[in-house]
Amino acid sequence: MSIAGLDDTGHKRSAAEQVLGQVPAWLWFGAGLLLLFVIGGNRALQDADTYWQIVVGQWIIDHRALPSVDVYSFTRVGEPWISSSWLAQVLYAASYFMFGWAGPVILAGLGTAVAFALLAQILSRRFAPTHAIIVAMAAAVLSAQHFVARPHLLALPVMVAWVSGLVNASDERRAPSFWLLPLIVLWTNLHGGFVLGLALIAPFALDAVWNANAPQRISLALRWAAFGLCAVAASWITPYGWNSLLAARRILDLGNAMAQIPEWQPVDFSSIGPFEVCLLAALGCALWRGIVLSPPRILLVLGLLHMALSHNRNIEVFALLAPLVLAKPLSLRFGRSDVTHASQGITGSVALVLATSLAIWAFTARHTFTPMVIQTPAAAVDVLKARKAERILHNAGFGGYLITRGIPVFFDGRGELYGDDFLVRTFDALALKDVGSFLGLLETYKIGATLLTPATPAAGLLDRLDGWQRIYADDVAVVHVRKAGAPR
Repeated sequence: MSIAGLDDTGHKRSAAEQVLGQVPAWLWFGAGLLLLFVIGGNRALQDADTYWQIVVGQWIIDHRALPSVDVYSFTRVGEPWISSSWLAQVLYAASYFMFGWAGPVILAGLGTAVAFALLAQILSRRFAPTHAIIVAMAAAVLSAQHFVARPHLLALPVMVAWVSGLVNASDERRAPSFWLLPLIVLWTNLHGGFVLGLALIAPFALDAVWNANAPQRISLALRWAAFGLCAVAASWITPYGWNSLLAARRILDLGNAMAQIPEWQPVDFSSIGPFEVCLLAALGCALWRGIVLSPPRILLVLGLLHMALSHNRNIEVFALLAPLVLAKPLSLRFGRSDVTHASQGITGSVALVLATSLAIWAFTARHTFTPMVIQTPAAAVDVLKARKAERILHNAGFGGYLITRGIPVFFDGRGELYGDDFLVRTFDALALKDVGSFLGLLETYKIGATLLTPATPAAGLLDRLDGWQRIYADDVAVVHVRKAGAPR
């Protein structure tokens, strides 16, 4: 145990060491995670959706209105479409306008760092800081594959705060505070994942009622029900009203198309990875120490695990929320009853925040962030624009970049706009699972040019197809155009 001015060995500490020694561990962790995110910022720009997210945000700023119909494609132009992530898109667009690609990288990194630092801070209330940081670090490693500059990263801190409020209410056998409702309003305007926040109210209510004394159960259930109804009503506080809830539901209705979108595919256990290691470690710990959960908590954990196993993109949900759900039961076995809270100094915390900000500024001033080349067929698009090509058939990954170049797209990352049938037919056609379907796409949509990756089977067919000519190719994209005068 150390005393003021002395470390554990009795040596006198400098003033700087005393100040920084009072900075909480979770803040150190958050600052370090933010720095790592920014240093590896190019990885955050590997997703093509980042392109169109920024374009939509800029459209909102320029028009001071929100989109209600599609204006970016030629296959769905004029059809109803709303942006359920409008607030996050505006933030990304504003950051890009002010700082270039460094802006979205820093903004995404900030959302990520706050979310995992908040998780560590919450766990530190029940466990030793070292153990809390280890869990938060493992959660960050599991989620790293989805650290891309898109709206979901800005919603992560809100998700953690919301679920923490529900967990605390359930642990204390009371209804959640209505002060939580502004969080669901913010979440609704940031990202369509707010539907999960609403869905989690019921299982936490069941857990609270299950553990309550019999005379209190009816009253407690009614209070949770009232909170749930208010939360649903609060989710309508968006420029789109209750349509935001319907839009989020349409994303989940993509059905068969999800199997062909990498982030919606199930987890692959053909080779060992961080997710499998963490699952096996958690299972071994539960078997070793005999951790006991109430039936509702078991259902919650299994539900989160099912989501993670079903879709890759839900691994981060499991990584962030499962520790919150398990915190109290685990604290009964591994709690910090013999550990005192370290003193927390405002001066040291402010100094750490300023030092982190300075380091980020110094790095971004000398480093140029660039989106992934494989999603950015710049040279090929230059050729298409020079040829004044129209009605271009392309891979989904090129849609975001085409939107930034002002070219109407065949389709892009807005799966809810195009629907399950359209997406499956297009994916199958480009993969030549049905050659007739591919040829039908060319004629049905009066395709004048194609922009495909070299590995796309349809690109090889076009090389041999009468009436089509390859005019450009590089490592990123291959361009074919319909020959002048060729019959349709």
